[in-house]
Amino acid sequence: MSLQELAAIRAALAATDREGQSFAEIRVLYEQLAPPVDPDDGTMVEAFEIGAMKAEFSVPRGADATAAILYFHGGGYCLGSLNTHRRLARSLAQAAGVAVLAIDYRLAPEAPFPAAVEDALAGYRHLIGRGIAPRRIAFAGDSAGGGLTMATMLAAKTENLPLPGAGFCISPWVDLANDLPSMALKAAEDPMISKRRLDAFTAGYLGPRDAGDPLASPLRGDLRGLPPILIQVGSAECLLDDAVHLAGNLGLAGVETRLDIWPEMIHVWHFFAPLLSEGRDAITVAGRWLGERLRT
Repeated sequence: MSLQELAAIRAALAATDREGQSFAEIRVLYEQLAPPVDPDDGTMVEAFEIGAMKAEFSVPRGADATAAILYFHGGGYCLGSLNTHRRLARSLAQAAGVAVLAIDYRLAPEAPFPAAVEDALAGYRHLIGRGIAPRRIAFAGDSAGGGLTMATMLAAKTENLPLPGAGFCISPWVDLANDLPSMALKAAEDPMISKRRLDAFTAGYLGPRDAGDPLASPLRGDLRGLPPILIQVGSAECLLDDAVHLAGNLGLAGVETRLDIWPEMIHVWHFFAPLLSEGRDAITVAGRWLGERLRT
């Protein structure tokens, strides 16, 4: 356990925590926190647009470009960008030995629900249009992006699209009512997420819409028939129960599911992989799992 590394990250997060910040202010801070990518890692990058949405198709050196991860960044549907999660998405693809498509889906409150789901489906259709077989595509995302991973699968089912071959959720936010027990039980341990913050994100994303809509809260959806799902979550997270309940509901639906709870880890500790060995380890574990399913 890298206690000193984790303590340093907790201290840095506490120093940047400010009450009453607007979404615009937090977006600027999020961009400043974005870990840089290694310019010499040999990744081939194609930047383009899907409609009006910015996207990047990245192929790490030696990767199989006939298989791909479709990555959805976190940020409560109100924050985040290609820039904030570029390193995480590419690191995951490198660990899996496949390509990755990252998308700049529209953010709330400017583009409320279901804009993110619509954009995620557009990204999926783009990959299929590139000739990549659905069974060789995995959806992956962190926090709200983990919720979007599940919601996009449900939307694909509704639209009779073939489902991807796998899904990977990091610290997923899958119940926008924000009332599961760990929300209160882990409040003192979680330096990033709180019910207050999540309620603000819910209001920005949903407005007057019902948080029970399965495309907003996929925990409440019909999960039958979905592909294998890997879930990673830290034990020090307010969203711990989102992950645990999601795994349980997937199991009840007969879906192959793996839930990994990492002791002491905070929300999306993978984001801090340049500074935290457990972040690098978690990406390696997930990449191996994804690669086994996509490259066979």
